[in-house]
Amino acid sequence: MHEEAIFAGFGGQGIMLMGQLLTYAGMMEGANVSWMPSYGPEMRGGTANCQVVISSKGVSSPLVTEPLSLVALNKPSLHKFAPWVAREGLIVYNSSLIEAPPERRDVRILGVPCNEVANELGDLRTANMVALGAYLAITKVVSFETVLDAMKMVLPERRHNLIPLNRQALSRGMEIASLWHSQDPGREIS
Repeated sequence: MHEEAIFAGFGGQGIMLMGQLLTYAGMMEGANVSWMPSYGPEMRGGTANCQVVISSKGVSSPLVTEPLSLVALNKPSLHKFAPWVAREGLIVYNSSLIEAPPERRDVRILGVPCNEVANELGDLRTANMVALGAYLAITKVVSFETVLDAMKMVLPERRHNLIPLNRQALSRGMEIASLWHSQDPGREIS
């Protein structure tokens, strides 16, 4: 097993949390991992991305220059990182904020209405978990349950009351991706 992914969006969208959860879950399942965050100079609203590597072999570098997967929560991130994705890779994007899918035809593309789903759940802050759920359903790089266990480690105890809501958001993202995958995986759904 080997996965290299970039999670990207604006600061405040929970980009780093997605990467941390994935990294911790990978460690908990016995994989070798790396997590490399990158922030813009702004406190909130600036750029944010993280690069994650999860592998059954050693991780030779934390730099991800040709990701197998991209999860983009805003348009600038999609435009910046979509060209980097390896052929036959995966792009999951937030179709709530990005009206048009990337023009690549050599990758799998899934548009997920992250903000709409998060609003239906009652908290816009769960949009990142909707995207992460979709990503997990397709890549199966780590298990859903391990991500929930990682959440208990990553979130401060005072935020553990949010775990059930985050579980719902992850589940909804997984449902959306399962629907997409059961149809023609080359087709974009938003």
